[in-house]
Amino acid sequence: MNNLDIKKIIENLVETFLHAGHVSLELRNKGLIKKIKSDNTPVSNGDLEVNEIITKKIKEITPHIPIISEETSENKSVVGLKDFWLVDPIDGTYDYINDLDEFTINAGLIINKSPVGGLIYAPSKKRMFYSYGENCAFEIVNGKIEKLSCSKSFNKNEIKFVSYSNKIKPEIEKIHKKLNVKKFVRMKSSLKFCVIAAGEFDGYVAEPRACEWDIAAGHAILKHAGGSVTDFDNKEIKYGKKDFKNPSIILKSKNII
Repeated sequence: MNNLDIKKIIENLVETFLHAGHVSLELRNKGLIKKIKSDNTPVSNGDLEVNEIITKKIKEITPHIPIISEETSENKSVVGLKDFWLVDPIDGTYDYINDLDEFTINAGLIINKSPVGGLIYAPSKKRMFYSYGENCAFEIVNGKIEKLSCSKSFNKNEIKFVSYSNKIKPEIEKIHKKLNVKKFVRMKSSLKFCVIAAGEFDGYVAEPRACEWDIAAGHAILKHAGGSVTDFDNKEIKYGKKDFKNPSIILKSKNII
């Protein structure tokens, strides 16, 4: 897959993401049809419609690269995947179906088990993030493309992390203390990766939870904005694991030691 034009692939998906975001909000305004999946998590017709829009365009652009989506069974049983897409059409479905604003639309391109490109759109916040290589992470702000730098507003005396809960577990609190974290703010979905990539927060810590499609796009964006994504043992995170389950995870801006 060395001949892939990752920049072109990612940029060709931006308008599709913006369109999918518009559709997601339109469907929510009309009233979503909600169901509970076999794993006891919610899904809506909005999740499925966004999934159809995103995966259809990806298949047009990269027909030879398989897609793993949270909302379909396609390709999930394939063994030994190295090059593939990870799609989470709506990350933060609870926020989506409850008229909250932190849900995101996600796709990460994995080559040789590592993330090489990512797109994340938060429709309610009108924040579109994407990346395709080192020092090539961007946000579209008021129609203008701005380069992301995860260290642009770093203050070593006021280190701020995001968290998936207001009450953090002892293992995570221990890591916070080690990294001199002064405060943390609860935030849902892959937006956590984006606000760290944008330099608005400095990091995030989580024990093994969720799945690879929840983090792949954000991993690429944060990494390409100069940050790091590792497990608790400081090991690189690879993709295509059994059942696509995540290990522990630490996100850091490049200023965090």
